[in-house]
Amino acid sequence: MTIDVVTVNGSGCKQGTAEVIVAPDNTSFWVIYSDYLAQAGKGADATDFRKNCQLTLQVNSPQGFTYGIAEATYGGFGHLERGAIGYQSVNYYFQGQSATTTWKHAFNGPFDDNWTITHRTEFSEIVWAPCGEKRGLNVNSSLRVDKGSSDVDTNSFMTMDYQRGEVRTLHHFSWKRC
Repeated sequence: MTIDVVTVNGSGCKQGTAEVIVAPDNTSFWVIYSDYLAQAGKGADATDFRKNCQLTLQVNSPQGFTYGIAEATYGGFGHLERGAIGYQSVNYYFQGQSATTTWKHAFNGPFDDNWTITHRTEFSEIVWAPCGEKRGLNVNSSLRVDKGSSDVDTNSFMTMDYQRGEVRTLHHFSWKRC
């Protein structure tokens, strides 16, 4: 299996800021971002409160097999003042299909720590790639920060980053025969 990045669109992943790495056993892939930050409050621009990234990936799977996303882990760091709320969300779909259920998680301030969220899909609810067709897999994620009732002189933010400013998300495939 190989994965090619077809397009990278969004305010959280400008061109050249997302890299896809396939695991050696072909059961998962990582997306590494270098610029994914949402913020609200003092010093933030009006459009900084929501950042998104939509990757379109071409997964070249073995003939006779199909795949879907069974699990994904996202992580980062958040600093939310008392009264602020941060959100992380994601959905997956194949070109020409409707978006799947959106996974969304809220973080309530005060919060000042690393965070990790794992979204799991039951096997019966996995959206499978159409057998025998080449369709792009869309991975659409977002971060949002609402300053809420926090003090006007403070700044709250969420980022999907780890050391060295990289964001790493891990996506696990489920495979089945067509």
